[in-house]
Amino acid sequence: MIHGESYKPIIAEAAKMAIGEENIYGRVFIFELLKDKNDPNAVAGAVGFSVRQPKFYVFKAKAVLLATGGATLLFRPRSTGEAAGRTWYAIFDTGSGYYMGLKAGAMLTQFEHRFIPFRFKDGYGPVG
Repeated sequence: MIHGESYKPIIAEAAKMAIGEENIYGRVFIFELLKDKNDPNAVAGAVGFSVRQPKFYVFKAKAVLLATGGATLLFRPRSTGEAAGRTWYAIFDTGSGYYMGLKAGAMLTQFEHRFIPFRFKDGYGPVG
């Protein structure tokens, strides 16, 4: 069985072998999507900066996949201190993908969905 903490290194290794390590950029914070000048409904790249070095990146792309995750901890538990630090979603999911998509002109739908985890003794988890 592959556990969550083991999944990322396995996928990273497969990506390195598939597209080459020189084509993988890690620790780059993307903050803006670039629109295609010939097609106002298409995204042609992205702009970002390194979080470790003083570098600025401009990426040109034929296709862009916005996979930033959701927006964790928007809804707080009702009890004070309940479930603090016990979330299985990364606390770094800030909702920035929603912002970038909206700013680029994407139609954002299905925001009426709110995940409510089942609660069980001594834990919270994505069950059911």
